[in-house]
Amino acid sequence: MPWTIDYYSEEVRLEIDALPADIRASYTRLTELLEEFGLDLRMPHSRAMGGGLFELRPRGREGIARVFYCMKVGKRIIMLHSFIKKTQETPKRELDIARRRQKEVSGT
Repeated sequence: MPWTIDYYSEEVRLEIDALPADIRASYTRLTELLEEFGLDLRMPHSRAMGGGLFELRPRGREGIARVFYCMKVGKRIIMLHSFIKKTQETPKRELDIARRRQKEVSGT
C-alpha cells in the first residue's frame, strides 16, 4: 500500500504551489518517490531532522527549497512547512515552525 500525502493546512499547500516552477517540478518528483518509499527515502532526497521530523530537499536552477514533513499512522505523510533555502544552515525559525506544527498533528 503506497503512502499518502496530506498538508498541515491549505496555506502550506499554496506555499508549495507558489515555489518557482523548476523547484516545484523537483518537489513533485520527490513526492512521488516519497509515496512509494515512505520512511525508506533517504539522502540526497530526504533527510531525518530528529524526533520524527524529516525534510524533503527539492532543488532547481532557481535555488533550493526545503519542505518539512512527518509521518502518521496509516502510511500518511503530513507536509508541515516549506521555505526557500538561502543559507547553508537551516534557519532555527523555520525548524521551530515545523516542530510546532509536528506537535499539533501528533497530538503531543
